[in-house]
Amino acid sequence: MLSIVFVQIIALIFSIVIREMAQGFISYVRGDDTAKMAGRLTLNPMVHLDLLGSVILPTVLLLAKFPLIIGWGKPVPVNCKNLKNPKLDVLLILLAGPISSMLLAVFSGIGIRLIKMFPSFQSGLGGSIGIFLYIMLGLNTLLLIVNLLPVPPLDGSKIIAYFLPEKVAEGYLGLNRYVCCTILFLLVLFVPINKFVWDFANAAL
Repeated sequence: MLSIVFVQIIALIFSIVIREMAQGFISYVRGDDTAKMAGRLTLNPMVHLDLLGSVILPTVLLLAKFPLIIGWGKPVPVNCKNLKNPKLDVLLILLAGPISSMLLAVFSGIGIRLIKMFPSFQSGLGGSIGIFLYIMLGLNTLLLIVNLLPVPPLDGSKIIAYFLPEKVAEGYLGLNRYVCCTILFLLVLFVPINKFVWDFANAAL
């Protein structure tokens, strides 16, 4: 059990780091070096982890014995004034997070399929890699779904706000201050979403 918990923690940290790096990288490519200057284009997890989203929430989920833990990292700093095409680039930066989760899930699924093609590799190191990839598949599918929910401060709310009139978007995103309510909302939805994710992952494999 402890080994599975450890693998989940490593998978979550890795997924958060890749997700935050992806947004920072797109921002940099589109002309804004704010994330780079803040040291966010690195695999060092310490600069990406958020106290609430990367420590407190996963710990609560572990203590509550949820089958899978999720979380988020610190928001990537972006200066829209530096972007080549702010209107389009902001949307690209927002989409970079969900897309990174989708790609991690896809590559994990491909990795699992490759391991299954070589039965002799399914024990020992191969078996450990397979477990890690299986958790990565489920975790990133879950992160993709959860983060696209239209609930502030999740990415889904920011993507929706992008298409709303400025005044309406400001009021909508102002709900960020009720992040504790968002966490409670997610905990209520976590079980059915988690079941759907694992059913989907097992069917896909």
